[in-house]
Amino acid sequence: MRPVSALALLLAASSLAPAVSGCYTALTVGSIQGVPHLTVPCTDGGPGLPQRRCETLTVGETTYTYRLYVPAAVAAAAPLLVVLHGAYQDAAGIEDMAGKGFDRRADQIGALVVYPNSARRMWHVDDVGFLRAMVETLRQRYPIDSERIFVTGFSAGGWMTLFLACQSSDLFRGFVAVAANIGEQLAHNCHPPFARPVAMIHGTADPFVPYSGGAKGLFGLGGRSIGAEATFATFRTVAGCSGVESEPAQQSAQGNPPNVLVHRATGCQEGINVVLYEIKGGVHVWPGATLDSRSPMLRGSAPELDATQEAWHFLGLDTIRAQATPG
Repeated sequence: MRPVSALALLLAASSLAPAVSGCYTALTVGSIQGVPHLTVPCTDGGPGLPQRRCETLTVGETTYTYRLYVPAAVAAAAPLLVVLHGAYQDAAGIEDMAGKGFDRRADQIGALVVYPNSARRMWHVDDVGFLRAMVETLRQRYPIDSERIFVTGFSAGGWMTLFLACQSSDLFRGFVAVAANIGEQLAHNCHPPFARPVAMIHGTADPFVPYSGGAKGLFGLGGRSIGAEATFATFRTVAGCSGVESEPAQQSAQGNPPNVLVHRATGCQEGINVVLYEIKGGVHVWPGATLDSRSPMLRGSAPELDATQEAWHFLGLDTIRAQATPG
């Protein structure tokens, strides 16, 4: 059996605390960041107020649930952002992990944000049918802009985000994966019908999904990945990119994060962006989330970098000034 670091054992143990979501009881990986999973049930906000709704959808013989955030005013051509949780986490957990930052930003432009739950608390290839059916269900009810349907995810949800970039680029138009990369089999079979923008945010000291590749998860039970840089190269090839430029992350209100290096592909077809945010010393977290004092070992993993804001910016959602109408 391969040796396991004390940090990996601490992270694995911390992930076993039970928590209650608005849709069902689950075990949460949210506590990996030291963020307790404390949520309120989904409730309608009432006339003229934002709403969080828990809804169900049956696909085949499986019934899935998802949390839907509907702003008080929905744009006439509303963007849709799908946010995918990590392993043994759930929809409410990833919504909290991002500090409900996607919801606040959605209010400003009339976008919809949906947080789906995997049926088995871990994303699988056959969940793609559910995700596509969920999007189609929402398109029938809301004026969703087909050119602005995006996906982001953390850890296992980040892997599914990259899988969708390889397999479902006909539906989804942009992808941001946090603390995730792909395995060898997917790397050899990533031939999407359309090249789309792809961004990755990954820490070099991640003990669960190694930045340089190799065995994933506790005792390597999560299979093997090709690493962040090789995954970045895979999507550069998909987009026909010719080179790479690297530079420190741009200065933010909190200052210039000295431990974040941004690698940008150049010469890509149709101006498609492919980006890798390399966080020096970063661990298995959603950068920018508030870390609990009970997890001092996890502090300092690029606090100046806000993954929620970076994802929103990369997908072009911070440039939208759409007219919104009451939902």
